[in-house]
Amino acid sequence: MTQRVAIVTGASSGVGKATALSLAKAGFHVALLARRADRLLELVADAPNHLHPYPCDITQQSSVDSTVQRILHQFQRIDALINAAGTNIPDRSLAQLTDENLKLVFDTNLTGALNLIQAVLPAMRKQQGGTIVNINSIAGQNASILSGAAYVMSKFALRGLTQSINAEEAQHNIRATSIFPGDINTELLEKRPTIPPPEARQKMLQPQDIADCVLLAVQLPPRAVIEELRITPR
Repeated sequence: MTQRVAIVTGASSGVGKATALSLAKAGFHVALLARRADRLLELVADAPNHLHPYPCDITQQSSVDSTVQRILHQFQRIDALINAAGTNIPDRSLAQLTDENLKLVFDTNLTGALNLIQAVLPAMRKQQGGTIVNINSIAGQNASILSGAAYVMSKFALRGLTQSINAEEAQHNIRATSIFPGDINTELLEKRPTIPPPEARQKMLQPQDIADCVLLAVQLPPRAVIEELRITPR
């Protein structure tokens, strides 16, 4: 294929940004999704022929649907979807958890991913192929006080969603991967009750480490699927 097309959510920073740049370097046309249009435009300057900004609120199904239709109108296909958008809250314990904060975390970490998945699956089924990569967390495998109950619940659910894609969509040659990173040095750390110091952040995984995992999952031959990949700092 001469043209491969990927969608990356949370593309304005962190893992999403690193993944978008890596996919562009690998020859993909990359649709950049995030709410911050100014940050997306800054990113496009790094690879203007391969990066394409699409400001979008992934928590709103109507916004996602219209955005995906615009991408299909421009490129006629979608080969990969990388759900890299994620959030958390400072007040994380069960004792502190409110309905409002629970919804905020689930809207981005789970519903946002589901909105994109449901929007791209018809095109992937039509072309009989595609790869979906969901950036999860080790908190999606084992509950963590540090991550908090809302985040843990959202990531456990995202793991189940990924498994459901593989169970239902294998007949259409669609595969899905969950990547479970440990601590990553991104802006999300600034939502912790206690922000880690610079020296601790340098020992964590860096966004490019996760981007390299995404490229492995996306570029394997269609016969192979990485269902789950766990990566942690030393």
